[in-house]
Amino acid sequence: MMSDTPTSTELTPEQISSLTRQTNYGTWRFQKTWKPLPVMDAEGCWFTDGAGKKYLDFSSQLMCVNLGHKNPRVVESIAEQARELAFVGPVYATRARARLSQKLLEVLPEGLNKFFFATSGTEANEAAFKIARMVTGKTKIISRYRSYHGSTMGTIAATGDPRRWAMEPGGKGGGVVFAPETNCYDCPIKHTYPNCNIACADYIEHMIRNESDVAAIIVEPVVGTNGVLVPPPEYFPKLREICDRHGVLLIADEVMAGWGRTGKWFSMDHWGVKPDILVTAKGITSAYVPLGLCATTKKIAEYFEDHYFSHGHTYEAHPLTLGPAVATIEEMQRLKLVERAAEMEPYVREKLMALKEKHPSIGDVRGLGLFFAVELVKNRKTKQPFNTMRDKVEGKALVVDQIAAKMMADGVTIQAWVSHFVIAPPLIVTKEELDLGIDVLDRHLAIADALVE
Repeated sequence: MMSDTPTSTELTPEQISSLTRQTNYGTWRFQKTWKPLPVMDAEGCWFTDGAGKKYLDFSSQLMCVNLGHKNPRVVESIAEQARELAFVGPVYATRARARLSQKLLEVLPEGLNKFFFATSGTEANEAAFKIARMVTGKTKIISRYRSYHGSTMGTIAATGDPRRWAMEPGGKGGGVVFAPETNCYDCPIKHTYPNCNIACADYIEHMIRNESDVAAIIVEPVVGTNGVLVPPPEYFPKLREICDRHGVLLIADEVMAGWGRTGKWFSMDHWGVKPDILVTAKGITSAYVPLGLCATTKKIAEYFEDHYFSHGHTYEAHPLTLGPAVATIEEMQRLKLVERAAEMEPYVREKLMALKEKHPSIGDVRGLGLFFAVELVKNRKTKQPFNTMRDKVEGKALVVDQIAAKMMADGVTIQAWVSHFVIAPPLIVTKEELDLGIDVLDRHLAIADALVE
């Protein structure tokens, strides 16, 4: 019997949205409110819905489409790799694997020269945790409260934000203990920079001394979704010294902050501090194909010459993910996008600081390169936010979501999280596009201003 169900090419935008809603889970949300927008095309800094309406992608989707949409060279590299070798198991060497390894040695912080290729930042962080535990013979990982490191049981256990809560106690039983984040705007341990002597790092040393077997500490050098928190200059040199003093490995989670986003190839480059393990994903292929990377030092690699490397999976070093990564890096180099992000930073900062002067609901503006947060507060003096993390997981109406919805109606999409916006457009963004996005944000901040106390 012939089915009356339309083929994929016959589906209307409304049917695409409806079928997706009915048959798929919407992540990190209440399902009853999910009405996914059907996206039919994307190019440059813009994407297009089923009605033909265009949207400025002001947060690069999930802070990952660094090259912008539909870069011709990367698109073609996917087809080229598929024609050459679509898949072979990870036990084999491939040209794509060798070429990407060469390119990584050019751009990664010096000393990171042994690689494990996964298919996401989550998987790459899982690899980092396993490597740290195998090498040190210790079990505990120190993470920080304002953090996100992944959604598997190991990485969600190391996630400090409320996405972890639903997995407890299992998610908390992964051998992870939490430290205070580095947030000089609203210090969680009530110190004031620069007179604090970087007390948040001292707190971590106190934890190491009082925990029995700390293998590693994992940090987002510039915290991503949880607020684009930029540490003071002294933080990472001090943390590096603490780790060295106690034999603890330093893991840098550069899934979001890497690949030129902050005006350096990797955000750790701002402080000249080398991690023992660097984890990244997202911008490594501009998110065109799913790839994660766990990079370690030679010292760590040498341990496994005579010890069993107890990790791996089918899609490790998948050729179809590695070939486009080479093209992505070459395009970033050709277009000088790392330098461009650094050059655009003063322009963005000036525009956002002008918004802060104008809108009493803006408590703080912070960022590096093309990676900024605009934090909203009900009261500037007390720094009280409009909403809390508990409001988020309980499904309460968030002020930032109301503003983001108005912006989307005006053709600008922006990442909103609890009490702040993440401004992270593709690194190819023009000043005119930046002006447009910031002007639309400016227009709708009146919603928050009206609620200021």
